[in-house]
Amino acid sequence: MPTLHVCPLSRLHQTVEETRASHVVTLINHGAVVERPASIPVERHLDLRISDIVEPLEGHVLAGAEHVESLLAFVTAWERESPLVFHCWAGISRSTAAAFITACALTPTRDEAEIALALRVASPSATPNRHLVAIADHVLSRQGRMVQAIERIGRGEEAFEGVPFTLQLSTITRALA
Repeated sequence: MPTLHVCPLSRLHQTVEETRASHVVTLINHGAVVERPASIPVERHLDLRISDIVEPLEGHVLAGAEHVESLLAFVTAWERESPLVFHCWAGISRSTAAAFITACALTPTRDEAEIALALRVASPSATPNRHLVAIADHVLSRQGRMVQAIERIGRGEEAFEGVPFTLQLSTITRALA
């Protein structure tokens, strides 16, 4: 059963081990040290060095279409036989945006609001980076529906670090079967 797991950097190795994930997506600031779990081959690790910002800020990397396109190419190539782990520094913003984007991309006929609600139920602290979501909305030709869905669930509960959580892709896709 295909699953998406989201965690903070501090829980990356534990989450990969516990879930037996085959792929990892890192979304973290340039210069941050991330040790790839030994069980994840380099070709199954996407390392996106972007800051958790929504507008340009000196000294930081604002996500662009090239980052979202790299994410989409990576998750589309994922065979979905083993779990996929997303992480950022806190497991609250960039990684939850990437999980939402992935769920939307892999279930193209599923309602974006349902996916966003599943995200909120899975993680009360999830606050997907709206800039990443807006870029993906454009790239995926969702005509603003992804952005609206994230706006509808609103900002998550305040937290220093998110609690690892799972999105069951099969639950999201059950209407397609």
